[in-house]
Amino acid sequence: MTTLNPTAPSAATGTRRRIVASPGGWLVWGAVVLFMVFLVGIVGSVLVNSFGTRWFGTWLPEAATTQWYSQAWTDFSLMSVIIVTLEVAAAVVVLSVLVGVPASYVLARRDFPGKKVVYLAFLLPIMMPPITYGIPLATVLYKFNLAGNITGVILANLVPCVPFVILTMTPFIEQIDPAIERAARMSGARTFAIFTRILAPLLVPGILASSILVLVRTVGMFELTFLTAGPDSSTLVVALFNSMNAAGIRAQQSVDAMAVIYMTVMMVLLVIALRFVNPTQLVAQVKEEPEP
Repeated sequence: MTTLNPTAPSAATGTRRRIVASPGGWLVWGAVVLFMVFLVGIVGSVLVNSFGTRWFGTWLPEAATTQWYSQAWTDFSLMSVIIVTLEVAAAVVVLSVLVGVPASYVLARRDFPGKKVVYLAFLLPIMMPPITYGIPLATVLYKFNLAGNITGVILANLVPCVPFVILTMTPFIEQIDPAIERAARMSGARTFAIFTRILAPLLVPGILASSILVLVRTVGMFELTFLTAGPDSSTLVVALFNSMNAAGIRAQQSVDAMAVIYMTVMMVLLVIALRFVNPTQLVAQVKEEPEP
């Protein structure tokens, strides 16, 4: 879409090259710029309003204050909410990996009748809106006294998160040469040793990438968490919803402060997760593994 003029002088001569863009290229870049302006405008207005005292009919609030953050932090016990959110996210990530990676290995390495049906069944929670199966799922959990606490929140979030691991890890495992496993079996290694000592190091990038997806999905999951959480097991996104629907008159700045706190937690978690893995390099890392 964007090309360099071949008749322009080269960079070695110290002159500039003229960039020529097609009409389609300008259209795409214009759409990207409009989207970014729209996104920055929305996030910026929430951020500015969370620090403003009064904002009506002017470009900026009349004054700045941090009282809305302290008010939201106290009124909704955000420290305990953040701790619950991190506990739920960590538990769901670990359990999703423990369940999803072995299931992905079976789907990638074994052929059996109904394999495609089983794979499709695993992916149904991703393709369906969470509310469609969230209500019957919550009903079952409440019937067995598993909902209304942090256990119910974790179990409910496992339903859509395990398929994310399977969706990510199955093609990742398929790219690993099966000759590595055959060579290990010829040397006398058992399946458990092959999986833990040989495949596990190769699967680390894929596991980290799927863990990022599960982390984002869990922290941002509202429907299933709202249906199964109790007073002491609400995550940050549910607390944000409750702050908007709390009884009495609540300042919009306080709600915006809650939204900023939620966005900050999400950004911190993503930065920490992406510190350890670059998902765009996963395929390259698999292809660069030496053959036995």
